[in-house]
Amino acid sequence: MSAGCRKGMVINMRRKIFGIVLNVILVVLGLVTVYPFIWMLFSSFKENKEIMALEQHLLPSAFTVDNYINMNARFNFMRFFANSLLVTIVVTLAVVYTSTLCGFVLSKYKFKGRNILFGFVLSTMMIPWCVTIIPKYSMIQSFGWLDSYKALIIPAMFSGFGIFNMKQHIATLPDEILEAARIDGANEFFIFHRIIFPMAKNGISSIAIFQFLWTWEDYLWPYLVINTKEKQLLAVGLKMFSGQYSTDYGALFAATAISIIPVLLIYIIFQKQFIAGVASAAVKG
Repeated sequence: MSAGCRKGMVINMRRKIFGIVLNVILVVLGLVTVYPFIWMLFSSFKENKEIMALEQHLLPSAFTVDNYINMNARFNFMRFFANSLLVTIVVTLAVVYTSTLCGFVLSKYKFKGRNILFGFVLSTMMIPWCVTIIPKYSMIQSFGWLDSYKALIIPAMFSGFGIFNMKQHIATLPDEILEAARIDGANEFFIFHRIIFPMAKNGISSIAIFQFLWTWEDYLWPYLVINTKEKQLLAVGLKMFSGQYSTDYGALFAATAISIIPVLLIYIIFQKQFIAGVASAAVKG
């Protein structure tokens, strides 16, 4: 056996060993990450006295579904869930549309001030959210939008992150297709809705997942602008499971387990498009 063959075998063996070690590390990290959620899921089927016991077990000793029944009767969980679902879907659809539209204009049209406008969009990503919360709250109050879903939906309709990513993604689409459509008599409205939207589905999926997750888990802003309990969102509603002197941990775990389902479904459905969209946005700057 020649020296070159032996060297190649050694390199292949090292690669296999490295791959095995890397997979083991990833599996361990995955288990460490997922275990708290598994423990929470099993605990949602335990009684509160078992959850509060000093000696803990993963599986419930007395299996019960009372936590899932009581959480809606005591805390109106389904109302909070429906409110969050409504606001999250509306905001996500609005952000997807406006981000795609702005990304299309900034990437495919040449006009004076385009770079300045794009720089302004980027600057909104650099300013900490805590700096803008007070002036934004003052504006919402002056408009009379407090304690209404307008305060949650309208300020969130435009996303600097979404516009930036869609500009990067749409810039990779060939201009020849758009020019061919214009030669055939298609107007810009038709080009945007019938050509850009289908071709940018990977980027749209990634933005939709991010925005859905951010809106679904938002706590501070709904807590500040929504005062009526019946209008409150789920992230704030979960706080109501904690009383002044005691906490219904069983119902809290049950509600939290259900609240994770929409995020998991969105990611599972759009997983391939999400990965492709993030990768394509990083290709061209």
